[in-house]
Amino acid sequence: MRDGFIRVSAVTPKIRVADPVYNCEAVLERLREEWEKGTSICVFPELVLTAYTCNDLFHQNILLEEAKEALRRIVEASEGHDTMTFVGIPWEHCGKLYNCAACVQDGQLLGLVTKTYMPNYSEFYEDRYFTAGPDVPVDTDFFGDEVPMGSNLLFKCVNVPGLVIAGEICEDVWVPCPPSISHAMAGATVIVNCSASNEVVGKGTYRETLIKGQSARLVCAYVYANTGEGESTQDVVFGGHNIIAENGSCLAESRRFLPETITTEIDVQRLLSERRKLNTFDVYEDDDYEVIPFLLEEKDHDLIRHIDKAPFVPADDAEKSRRCEEILSIQALGLKKRMEHINGKTAVLGISGGLDSTLALLVTARAFDLLGLPRSGIRAITMPGFGTTDRTYTNACELTRRLNATLEEIPIGPSVLQHFKDIGQDPAKHDVTYENSQARERTQILMDVANRENGIVIGTGDLSELALGWATYNGDHMSMYGVNGSIPKTLVRHLVRYYADTCGEETLKAILYDVLDTPVSPELLPPEEGKISQKTEDLVGPYELHDFYLYYVLRYGFRPSKIYRLARKAFEGVYDAETIMKWLKTFYRRFFTQQFKRSCLPDGPKVGSVAVSPRGDLRMPSDAAYRIWMEELEGLSRELS
Repeated sequence: MRDGFIRVSAVTPKIRVADPVYNCEAVLERLREEWEKGTSICVFPELVLTAYTCNDLFHQNILLEEAKEALRRIVEASEGHDTMTFVGIPWEHCGKLYNCAACVQDGQLLGLVTKTYMPNYSEFYEDRYFTAGPDVPVDTDFFGDEVPMGSNLLFKCVNVPGLVIAGEICEDVWVPCPPSISHAMAGATVIVNCSASNEVVGKGTYRETLIKGQSARLVCAYVYANTGEGESTQDVVFGGHNIIAENGSCLAESRRFLPETITTEIDVQRLLSERRKLNTFDVYEDDDYEVIPFLLEEKDHDLIRHIDKAPFVPADDAEKSRRCEEILSIQALGLKKRMEHINGKTAVLGISGGLDSTLALLVTARAFDLLGLPRSGIRAITMPGFGTTDRTYTNACELTRRLNATLEEIPIGPSVLQHFKDIGQDPAKHDVTYENSQARERTQILMDVANRENGIVIGTGDLSELALGWATYNGDHMSMYGVNGSIPKTLVRHLVRYYADTCGEETLKAILYDVLDTPVSPELLPPEEGKISQKTEDLVGPYELHDFYLYYVLRYGFRPSKIYRLARKAFEGVYDAETIMKWLKTFYRRFFTQQFKRSCLPDGPKVGSVAVSPRGDLRMPSDAAYRIWMEELEGLSRELS
């Protein structure tokens, strides 16, 4: 549970219809495995102690009494174990029968969550047997103890901030207004669902979409346990389809038609971070709810949960392609609107043969196509300087020609040397003045050419560079419209690769692939034996690490120790702990000290959930102290050594 991670499981045991004794042992066998794993929340299917398909046998007293006795054995067996266990059971109260999920922990029955909506269609006629549970909880008897029963129960952990569990049962989540909506608005961050949902063609996909969607709209974790093998197949088949979702993402999913258990960790801190940002998500106290406190033992698991090392890039190839097309469209439409607004016919950008300027040129070409303007109106300026190599120069020129843009070459060497003479800079001294003078000279050329051609300068810098401040102030930092400003470097690569793979022109594809293979560099220092001598990632660190840090710093506001832990999990076998720590310190230092560059960014389109525009996405003081962040990292560094 360190860092807000809670281990959860959805379990489908193999059961027998109308055999609570057998089913009790099946539940206990699986539950003992969960105790060994240190699971904190464990969910079993609907009516698992009797089977869902008992039909008119639910009217038999002996079945109900044996189910209650089975629950008592589970409660007694749970003593000494803090796992919050939800078990489906039919429950009689005041002459009515209720479909319930019993919450068991450490030798106690904490509550009985009742089902609200009874299906009465097709092969299911639950209202023949069960009554909808009360909205306002009531007390029911469990072998002499009074236990709260109702749909509005909140199980609140007293030692894990934000961990509040509520339940609903099967059909409840399929209706237009599920009980889980009210549960979440009353404070629940975890919804459990004991379910018995049968299989028909296409239903599995719909079910997964439903559970992911519900977790997204409620900004919660959703643990869905479905009944499976052992249920009656008189008319239907149950597949045991278990799902654990978190805020719209499927963290774990079982194979259907097998009695499987799925286990992962949910991140309560992540959910709380998301809810803090949503003024529309107004959690309120509801007097109709009964809050039941519980404790969890302190656990420090190795994470089972998959941590993606490229959080900005979809793992699925089809989704990646769809996302790339969408992003390119957003970029192009943003620029299209700006060009229409100023009645512009010319766009000017510096083309270096690097990734960022390549993407900016591709986007500008798409925008001109949308505008119906000839691509000759795109003025791509190559400005070779002291660090330009033949490889990047050739790629810049050939790319421009292949895209039918207008290429113009303006070497910056003579003007920069004159500038050095004017300010008394020794050309042999390769310091920051030597580098930044070149960047500012290039920007001056672009601005002046734009004035000459009555056009605008298209910015090429990306989100990763802005986060690190890896840009020359009032140099490449400045433009009239920045199309790449909210795209991290790891995603820039995929956008260029997507364009290469879909352009349908082999020569253009070859150029783009060579750009992708070229080391990232500002090319401000002289080459060594004709090759790039200044590699950005050698100086500021790997962009895949910095993009990972950026995502969790801005998207969720996680503290440094948690981001370090996540990075070690995600990049296990790629970077060692010392390397991850080194560049994490670099990230925080540069992120704080370089905010002044982000405070005056040019306009540009937002394409994802993380951006640094000072006009809405990142309103951060340029002189904020970063002491507390670095002190936490220094403490972790001492532990490493």
